[in-house]
Amino acid sequence: MVLPPGRQPPVAPMASGPMESRPPAEGLVCGPHSGTKRACRAPRAALTRRRRASYNRLLEADRSRPFFPMRRIHVVTYGCQMNVHDSEMILGVLQAAGHQVAPSIEEADVVLLNTCCVREKPERKVLSKVAELKRMREQQRPELIIGVCGCMAQSLQEELFSLAPAVDLASGPDEIGRLPELVAAVEAGERHVSAMRLGHTRPASDLPKARSDDLQAWVTIMHGCTNRCSYCIVPDVRGPERSRPIGEIREEVAQLVASQVREVTLLGQNVNAYGMDLPPGSPRFPRLLAELDGIAGLARIRFTTSHPKDFGDDLIEAVAGLPRVCEHVHLPVQAGSDEVLARMNRRYTRDQYLALVDRIRAAIPDVSITTDVMVGFPGETDAQFEQTLDVFERVRFDQAFMFIFSPRRGTRAERMADPVPREVKRRRLERLSARQNEIAREKNQTHVGRAFEVLVEGPSARDPSRLSGRTRTNKIAVFGPLPGRASPARGRFVWVRVTRGYLWGYEAEVIDTACHECS
Repeated sequence: MVLPPGRQPPVAPMASGPMESRPPAEGLVCGPHSGTKRACRAPRAALTRRRRASYNRLLEADRSRPFFPMRRIHVVTYGCQMNVHDSEMILGVLQAAGHQVAPSIEEADVVLLNTCCVREKPERKVLSKVAELKRMREQQRPELIIGVCGCMAQSLQEELFSLAPAVDLASGPDEIGRLPELVAAVEAGERHVSAMRLGHTRPASDLPKARSDDLQAWVTIMHGCTNRCSYCIVPDVRGPERSRPIGEIREEVAQLVASQVREVTLLGQNVNAYGMDLPPGSPRFPRLLAELDGIAGLARIRFTTSHPKDFGDDLIEAVAGLPRVCEHVHLPVQAGSDEVLARMNRRYTRDQYLALVDRIRAAIPDVSITTDVMVGFPGETDAQFEQTLDVFERVRFDQAFMFIFSPRRGTRAERMADPVPREVKRRRLERLSARQNEIAREKNQTHVGRAFEVLVEGPSARDPSRLSGRTRTNKIAVFGPLPGRASPARGRFVWVRVTRGYLWGYEAEVIDTACHECS
């Protein structure tokens, strides 16, 4: 069932005594979206009776307490940085409602899967995880509540409950604030409850967040996308572009800095389209960067993702000239052939992309440029794939996220003829990945002997006896303290000299532990 806006879960009025116990009769269908007409399992029906009885005892014992017991929540996140930030809001909203965070699935009463649907593989992972949780519930944890949130839920809508009947609740990315209602509805004995409205998003600053990092924070500056690339499902699951007011964003960042956050990453499907949907004369993305750059105590500003068609010279000047904006640009190329780019509806050509990279590097010589690319787009020929390889040779990206084309429901690319055989896609990806890995390693090795500023994040995952952090260009550096000196604390800025370059980043040595202006 879809939970209507403002709908309260079915509970008895506080003055009318205990709720009547109305468990679903054994042998009947458990809700309208349970797939084939199979009977409710007796343990689930019995569980509903036990829950209602426990609520009634709670009411009789103390009417001042919340009607629904508080639960331990665990969120599993799939996908991009936007989803990571959404998971912080999911936990924040549920904590504000009185629930607790569980450190693991095994310790949780409610497991929420915050999902991605831009490719097929994350969807398969989610369905596999639901099956795993279903087995856990049947064998060990009959009271476990399973929820699916985010883009996959928004895409599948009510079909999700047919594909995965074990799911109790579902919510889209714009319905995070209603998750306490959904959990409460399931606690009341309902199943297959969902909330899926789009385009009405409350300002992100209004939603509480359980931030996972005390040094670095995600800040959403806009929601949705209006580009309609032919392969992309994002406009359908996150809605059109909606920019947050500049003052609201500035206030959120100022509050983060007051809580000792040193670095913020501005998030949006296309951040350099910020402000295009606002009234004429409204600030655009370069102005937003300048506003945030003026916040005292903020050390670094990053942003992702940028669309090449909207990356103007004013933005290049902002990145080059604003001291707190880091020298790193994520600039998805997606393909190196004009014919493929046109079928993708990317609205730039190969030459325009290469000219943009040249302008960025002319203004910001030490910039790192990373990218996204897909191989095997419908109709991609061997010659067109060679053009993508040639772009990689010309640009020499610092890092690339490379994928095989995956048709998404409802997109124009799903209906395109002449799909490339799976084996051809696989070979192309292997070839492109191998060459990009060589390029990244070569570039990092050329930095041996150079000095970089690093924000200390803590012990290295590779070697806990050493420290790890990131440069302004978003490269990982692993280093040890100066001999005879105490290790610099997490959150400090140090200067390091690169001693070795690898595919993943640098090994380095500390050359200066002097405080950064923001330390």
